[in-house]
Amino acid sequence: MAFILFGLLKRTLKCTAVVGVLLLTGCLGSVSHIPKAPIAAPVSIPAVRAPAVGQQWVYEVRNYFNGELVDVLTETVVEVGPTVRIARQGQKLGQLPDEIQQPWGMILQDSHWTPPQRFTKVVPLWPEQLVPGWSGFYRTRYQVVGFPDNDFYWGLNMEAKKWNRVKTLAGEFNALHYINTADYFESDDWFRIASNRRDQVWFAPEIGRWVVRESFGEYLWMGMRGWAESLKEEYLRWELVSWK
Repeated sequence: MAFILFGLLKRTLKCTAVVGVLLLTGCLGSVSHIPKAPIAAPVSIPAVRAPAVGQQWVYEVRNYFNGELVDVLTETVVEVGPTVRIARQGQKLGQLPDEIQQPWGMILQDSHWTPPQRFTKVVPLWPEQLVPGWSGFYRTRYQVVGFPDNDFYWGLNMEAKKWNRVKTLAGEFNALHYINTADYFESDDWFRIASNRRDQVWFAPEIGRWVVRESFGEYLWMGMRGWAESLKEEYLRWELVSWK
């Protein structure tokens, strides 16, 4: 009986998730004030800048709704080779867990989300083909960094949308806009019965990093009847202010 009830609940949540996510996306999609002009896809796919020790990106992290400055984040390449390690330092939050790619472009430890994740199988950090219309789905599991005793399902859908000319505080860049979607991933919070995350990224190959990134999530606790009642994670925007 419990299995049947859970199945019915899951199907109900899937249906309401479609409506909830569309409504949420529709409300949030018009908020951004960073100029992004569509441009033609390049004839030759640009190469992504190779990593080197000392490369650095500095971002303003802001609340997407009210523009409040949450932190200024500095990310610095401190190790290259089979493993690429990026140290992360916030002006307010201080030292943050490292990002680890293994190899470059494949994420092993991702400290973008809270809590930070360490994957049992690496997944791409940007589209494997920098071509509008490309998409891929990746199924893996993750551990919370520092807590290796448990692992949780993570399914990532990545879709390349279009090329934009993006104007940021650090200058103008040609960037590929892609969207990450993680629907119904398993949370380390046992009280969550369903969790979704969305990630919009404008990735500039010339700097080997994104120039704008917008991320939000939502989840349900036991007893909630649909995504209209969901609780929201912070909706944050990262904007590049300098790089080297």
